[in-house]
Amino acid sequence: MILVTGATGNIGSELVRALARSGEPVRALVRSAKAQPSSNGVEYVTGDLNSPDSMRSALTGVRGLFLLPGYQGMSGTLAEAEKAGVERVVLVSSSSIEGGEPGNAVTKYMMDSEQAVRDSRLPWTFLRSFGFMSNALQWIGQLQAGDVVRAPWPDVPIAVIDPHDIAAVAAVALTSAGHAGRAYTLSGPEPLRPADRVAILGEVLGRPLTFEAQPDDEARAEMSKAMPAEYVAAFFRFYSDGTLDESGVRPDVRDVTGRPPRTFRDWARAHAAAFTSNNLSAERAGLRATRKPARRPAAKKPSPPSGSGDPWRTGCLTSAWRKVRLVLVHRSGRRCSTSWCR
Repeated sequence: MILVTGATGNIGSELVRALARSGEPVRALVRSAKAQPSSNGVEYVTGDLNSPDSMRSALTGVRGLFLLPGYQGMSGTLAEAEKAGVERVVLVSSSSIEGGEPGNAVTKYMMDSEQAVRDSRLPWTFLRSFGFMSNALQWIGQLQAGDVVRAPWPDVPIAVIDPHDIAAVAAVALTSAGHAGRAYTLSGPEPLRPADRVAILGEVLGRPLTFEAQPDDEARAEMSKAMPAEYVAAFFRFYSDGTLDESGVRPDVRDVTGRPPRTFRDWARAHAAAFTSNNLSAERAGLRATRKPARRPAAKKPSPPSGSGDPWRTGCLTSAWRKVRLVLVHRSGRRCSTSWCR
């Protein structure tokens, strides 16, 4: 039995489907099991990763655990997993860890998550991903208003990755030997700037889309409404100061799965319906049919969230921004209602 946390998220939903298709028994951790009746070999259960005691039932009989980062109760949950006889843990992490700055708020909470897993006595695999292709879903609101997409850091290329490929690597690591103690860095097949992704999306949708660069001061002001100052500073360190380079294509997706990662055009074709006028309102409302990052309120004094720990879902710029929102929601108890932030 494999337990998938974040089972309705971008990676988690893909992983649940992949495991179920292969005939692997899957247990999906969700906010409300009533809303997700067990079917097609998938058992839906509830639990709170910030409350390890609530995870005991979900972990019973589990041999593989797919884990999201940033939960305050992670060490306790890992202890419960060990008691339950879990044999391996696959943790979603970030490429910013590689040579990263411990003083960077984003990098630090990823490092803390990895360290919690290392401190457990469970065999582990880390998936240090680049930015998600599904972050393009953040543009739905702008595309509802017109054909112009505005985004910051126009000159920063990222070899964005389809969450489907991250899930594919996770499935292999959870179901086969030889991956314990490995940290895979997962990228897409080519580095693309925001304008490149907008152009490809426009070709797929058959729309004359154009890209406009968002000035740093405007981006900083917008981000400051959504997150504390230390996280805003972290992203400007990454992309304005250039401390994070996600432009290099990595071989790990191919090496682990035996096939190349999907292109952004592949992703756009698979999700074109999410951008059509008939689907815009449904997608923005958070229907699970189509599903990244994200990362709106200002952070409050920490209070544990309930349910499976779904993060805010409000469109994000990169996987790092998505992950910041993810950890902030765990610490603030806030949740988001759209479907593309994780």
